[in-house]
Amino acid sequence: MKLGYNEIMIVSMYFNDINDFINLEFGVKRFQGNMERFHFNPIPLNNYSRKLFTNIETFHIYNEEDEIFNDGRIFKKIIWYKVDYSKYLKEKETENIFKNIEYTEYDRNKYGNIIPLEINSLGNWCFYNCCELTTINIPSSVSKIGKYCFKDCTSLRLINVPTSVSEIEYNCFDGCTSLTEIHISRRVSKLGNNCFKDCYSLSKINIPTSVSKIGDSCFDGCTSLTNLSIKDVKYISKERIFLNEPVLVSIEIPKNLKQINGKDIEKKDINKFVIPSTITKFGYGCFDRCHSLKSVNIPKTINEIANDCFMNCLSLTSINIPTTIDKLVKRCFCNCVWLKEIILPTSISKIENYCFKGCSSLSRVTIPILVSEIGNECFYGCRLLKEIDIPTTVSRIGNRDCFFTYCSSLTNITIPTTITKLGDKCFMGCSSIKLINIPTTIIEIGTECFKYCSSLSSIILPLSINELRDECFKDCYSLSDIDIPITITKLGNSCFNCCTSLTSINIPTTISELGRSCFGACRSLSSIIIPISINKIKKHCFYDCSSLTSINLPTTITSFEKGCFFGCSSKLKKNNRIPKSAFK
Repeated sequence: MKLGYNEIMIVSMYFNDINDFINLEFGVKRFQGNMERFHFNPIPLNNYSRKLFTNIETFHIYNEEDEIFNDGRIFKKIIWYKVDYSKYLKEKETENIFKNIEYTEYDRNKYGNIIPLEINSLGNWCFYNCCELTTINIPSSVSKIGKYCFKDCTSLRLINVPTSVSEIEYNCFDGCTSLTEIHISRRVSKLGNNCFKDCYSLSKINIPTSVSKIGDSCFDGCTSLTNLSIKDVKYISKERIFLNEPVLVSIEIPKNLKQINGKDIEKKDINKFVIPSTITKFGYGCFDRCHSLKSVNIPKTINEIANDCFMNCLSLTSINIPTTIDKLVKRCFCNCVWLKEIILPTSISKIENYCFKGCSSLSRVTIPILVSEIGNECFYGCRLLKEIDIPTTVSRIGNRDCFFTYCSSLTNITIPTTITKLGDKCFMGCSSIKLINIPTTIIEIGTECFKYCSSLSSIILPLSINELRDECFKDCYSLSDIDIPITITKLGNSCFNCCTSLTSINIPTTISELGRSCFGACRSLSSIIIPISINKIKKHCFYDCSSLTSINLPTTITSFEKGCFFGCSSKLKKNNRIPKSAFK
């Protein structure tokens, strides 16, 4: 297709720089004289470029700082930059044409609440705190409504947004507490942040298909909003759209929404959520605090779930996870207190930190055989979890602590031989476990590992362990017998404190240190033999061992710290080797 004079003139109207016009005329001989054909300036001009557009009759002023020419050949001026209504009235008699007239707060206070027909935009704060305003007619000439424009218009009940408006800025209707209904035109493409915040009376809103973006906290505080239809939104802001609306019962998400971002539906009374098949990702905190959400059906198109996704969904009872998901991320189901059972697909290879923490109703979970790592505090506080099978593919259960902490109904667990470490507080508060077999692959048992395992009566420790750390078996009330392997060199502070059923214990000669309060309050302990490898009895080591009547103290012991036998039987006081300070 060959471009003619008219076509190239139309194309050059979209040039932004005088050099583009010059290059066109000098580069293509048949387009010489293109600038002479213009009777208006398509770009701002200066003294140099004005000479190139020789036939201008209408002068367009695009910016307030543009150079203006009054050379006698210009008959009309068109002003494109923003001019307030007051300035427009002053210059109206000049017969200049104004294309961007804004009605400001100053104009409204001076000329009243009726918007003149010439207005093209409503300025920021224009009707702010106009408490007497009950309804308003926005003329079709208006294309933009500014920030905070109708903020705190507490008597405003009804408003129609004309088809000329394409954007509603942030906080535009913030605090319009009497607003019950609003009609948004089909040309609006964006609703700004906090746009309808605290519109307490707003009960229904239809968002047209033209809207492609909804800003942060857009409907924050809309306590009467019960129905919302979003048909064509392409973007939902990273922050929350809704917050604390206790009566919102349904929400329809558009099929073309590719990602649910951030905290877009946080704190909702939504009991069912239908996810369109076009969504591929759940973003950070996506359903966080959807307190009434009972069930979720995740389509196979979802291939990623971000951290905190279903956190604090207090009513969630069931959820299906498709095979397109390969890991459960941090805090994914944290505090889902009514989630009773979950079936994990075979595609899952990793369960991250705090995933099921606080799922107090979870009674059963099957871990797929591909899982190689389970994170810290993963099942912390799962009080109804009775049993769990950890596959042999798992090489690590938490690199720090609290893996099964306070799983008070857990009665049976098999630790696979692929595990080498039990972290701090790993089984703390598992008050229903009676017996546990620790494989020989375990080389480390963390602090407070079996603390408060009140039903634990027997445990077999492998030769691979060289230390029992602080409070390892503290408050294991039912522990009556334990065989300490000869590889152990140290018993930590309060290691067996309050093991009230422990009657006797064999301390091997490999142990060189007994920690403070190591056997404190072991009230059934009647006799004990201290090996020659020990040279000090530390503070409160045997305090309140009220049944302890016999103890063998080798000559290697040179130090008895204060209170190491406090509360013990008076028969021990007859032992001349023990100083009186040991009983204080």
